[in-house]
Amino acid sequence: MDLYIIRRHGIWSNEDELAATNEKSLQVGEDMKDRLRWIRSYAVTEEDGRIGSVCIYEASDREAIREHGQRIGAPTEDVHLARGTAVKRDDPEPVTIV
Repeated sequence: MDLYIIRRHGIWSNEDELAATNEKSLQVGEDMKDRLRWIRSYAVTEEDGRIGSVCIYEASDREAIREHGQRIGAPTEDVHLARGTAVKRDDPEPVTIV
């Protein structure tokens, strides 16, 4: 499997929608575990206030990424094959959104 970076732009309007998609992503990921594995995601605030994300997945190919996105209701064509990984520091503690 290769490592992919996925950018989803302004898919969600609030934290509840994001949480529901995350739950669905876990379920669909289990169904697709032979083709795809969710590594981590970062939620981002878009300029218009909506929520987007940057996600890291291992996948057999781009089609697996696209299928997963369609099945969880968060499609994207902004998918990039990672060229490598450079870890400089451990991730900080998760941010608590109020």
